Amino acid sequence: MLDPPDTLDLSSGVNVPTAAAKPPKKSRLPALSGLRAFAALNIVFYHFSNPKWFGPFAPIVDNGYTSVSFFLLMSGFILAYNYSDRAQSGHLNTGHFWIARFSRLYPVYLFGLLISLGMLMAEWHVRTHGEFALGVVLTPLLLQAWIPKLATFWNTPAWTMCTEAFFYLIFPVVICWKRPKHWRGLLGLLALLWIAGMVLPTLYTVLQPDGPHPDRYTDSFWMRALKFSPPPHVPAFLFGIVLADVDARISRGSRWRLLLGVLGVSALYTVLYYGDKMPFALMHDGLLMPLFGLSILGLAGHNLIARFFGFWPFVAVGQASYCLYILHFNLWELIHNSHVLEKLHLIAFDPWLSYGLLVTAALLTMKFIEKPAQRAIRNLIRN
Repeated sequence: MLDPPDTLDLSSGVNVPTAAAKPPKKSRLPALSGLRAFAALNIVFYHFSNPKWFGPFAPIVDNGYTSVSFFLLMSGFILAYNYSDRAQSGHLNTGHFWIARFSRLYPVYLFGLLISLGMLMAEWHVRTHGEFALGVVLTPLLLQAWIPKLATFWNTPAWTMCTEAFFYLIFPVVICWKRPKHWRGLLGLLALLWIAGMVLPTLYTVLQPDGPHPDRYTDSFWMRALKFSPPPHVPAFLFGIVLADVDARISRGSRWRLLLGVLGVSALYTVLYYGDKMPFALMHDGLLMPLFGLSILGLAGHNLIARFFGFWPFVAVGQASYCLYILHFNLWELIHNSHVLEKLHLIAFDPWLSYGLLVTAALLTMKFIEKPAQRAIRNLIRN
C-alpha cells in the first residue's frame, strides 16, 4: 500500500499561499525515504517471490505484509512532522490540506485503476452483479475498504488508500488535540496507543471466529475486516502523530538516535524471524508499532544507519514508492498474463527483470503523472 501520499513523501504537499505567515517548511529526512523504498520493495517481494531466494533476509520477505502497517504508522508521523507546527499556530487551512492530499493521492490512484481494466473484467466473472456494481462505484471513491468483501476489488493494494483517505479526513481534527508536553506523558500515550492497536487483534485471536489457527491465507469476513477496514489501523496512525512529538524533542545529532535505530531494526528482524510462531492477527496490526517507532526515530537522525538508508538510489525509489505500491500488483499480472517476456525471449531473466520493470514504471509514473498532476492541481487552486 503504499507510498501513500504522505506515507511516502516528506514534502508538505501543495503550498497554497495565505495572508498569514506560515512556519517554515521542515527539512527533508532522506533516510526515511530510503526506508520506504525497502518497505515498498519488500511488499513486492512478498507478493511475487520465493522468500528463500533472499537468504538471511527471508524472514523479512516472508512477513512482508507487515510493511503495510509500517506505512500506515509512517503516514501519521510524516503528516505530523510537516503540519503540526502550523496546526498549533493556527495556520493549517483544512480545505487546502485536503486538496494537497488529494493532489498526491488521487492521480496515481486513478492511473492504477485505468491500467487495471483487465482485472476489472476478471472481477466481473467472480463477483455477483450486485457486488460488482458496488465495487465499481466504491473503489474510485476510495470507500471500498469499508466493505470487507470488496476491500481488494479491482486493485488489491488500493484498500490502503481508502484507509489513508480516512486518515486525511480526520487529521485536521486530531492534530489539534492537546498532547503531553513532557517525556513521561508522551511515552505513556504511545503505550496506550500501542495497547489500543492490539485490542481488536487480541479479541480476534482469543475469540477465534475463524477457527484456532488463522493465518495470512484466511479470507473470512472477520479477518478481512481486521486487515482491510480503516478503524483497526487508527491507533497506528495516531501512534505516528505522537511519535513526531517525541522526534521533535531529540536532537538530530543525538547519539541516542543511533542506539534507538539499531535496537529497532535488530528487534524487528528478530520478531520477523519468528513471525510464523506469532499470532498472525497481532503481527498484522499492533504488535510491531514500538519497533517501527524506534526505527523511524533512529533513521531521522544524523548517524551511520541514516547515511546508509539516505543513499541517493534508495531515496529515489523511496520517493516513487507510492507509485510502486499502487501499481505493482496489477502491473505484474499484466506483464505476465501478456507473456511479453516469453515473446521477447527474456523470461530467463525473470523475476528480476520484472522487478526492474516495476521500479522503472514507478519512477516514470512519478515523473510524468504524479508530479505534473500535482502542479496542475496547484495551479488550478491558485487561479
